[in-house]
Amino acid sequence: MRLDKFLKVSRIIKRRTVANDACDTEHVTVNGRRAKASYDVKCGDVIEITFGEKTLKFKVLDVKEHVSKDEASSMYMIIP
Repeated sequence: MRLDKFLKVSRIIKRRTVANDACDTEHVTVNGRRAKASYDVKCGDVIEITFGEKTLKFKVLDVKEHVSKDEASSMYMIIP
């Protein structure tokens, strides 16, 4: 699954266009490297997103095309 779509489906970022822009402006890294929106997300990837002063780091646990709102948080685990 594409990185921008994963961020939207998992509800980390609300809209896919916003996720795409975050990737284009190099606010997203996967396994320590800058990632484009077309990056193919796999289980075990560590994704880090920078929102201004805040940073969100999480590990991908599952990749699904469609999930309900309640199940979205089961796709990743936040790393402190």
